[in-house]
Amino acid sequence: MSLDLKNSVVTGGGTGIGKAIAQELLAMGHRVVLTGRRPDVLEKAAREIGADWVAFDAAEPDEITAALPNLPERIDVLVHSAGGNPDLGAQPARTLTEIKESWTANFTANVLTTVLVTEALRDRLADNGRLIGIGSIAARRGASGYGAAKAAIETWTSQMAGELGERGITVNTIAPGLIEETEFFGPGLPTERRAVLIAETANKRAGRPEDVAALAGFLASERAGHLTGQIFPLNGGASR
Repeated sequence: MSLDLKNSVVTGGGTGIGKAIAQELLAMGHRVVLTGRRPDVLEKAAREIGADWVAFDAAEPDEITAALPNLPERIDVLVHSAGGNPDLGAQPARTLTEIKESWTANFTANVLTTVLVTEALRDRLADNGRLIGIGSIAARRGASGYGAAKAAIETWTSQMAGELGERGITVNTIAPGLIEETEFFGPGLPTERRAVLIAETANKRAGRPEDVAALAGFLASERAGHLTGQIFPLNGGASR
């Protein structure tokens, strides 16, 4: 493998935001590896956009370890798009046991996936590399366990920026608001809720995966070398 070729790994890269970011990185000339839990989804996406893929559950240490031989030995850009809100579509948690399960599931899906994969690949991150997380507007607005988990990603961003900064590695997180054309909301938002969220924006539209990808592409570029430890809201002015 030529050391001149930049290698990128995108977790949760089979659909939505992750897939769009992968396409952006491919357009920048990177070799991109998509990861996720569903081999069929990854294979289809990789074939469509011209990427490679490796299937594993990013919340399971043994699966991450088993996947390491199939991941690049040097990684220039690592993007954490795996995650989601397990509470969507579920009945509200009412008992203590249900609340514990809800918060634990959100922490596992959003924080552990990010932390475990980063630590597993930490020694493979290239000097002057890029580490990009995906947060959420919910980190500043609540949303129970999901919002708390995304707030934890902001803390992680600050910590990792300090730990990796001497190597020229930047660590930043994109915090989207409403982004459509993803699997996040399952079959879709209720019409009234969608209207409320769009009305909150300044530009009166929902975000799209390519909006996130455009920002991720800049953060992954050489031009962003002095941007680190930051959270970048991307919500059309819904939060100002």
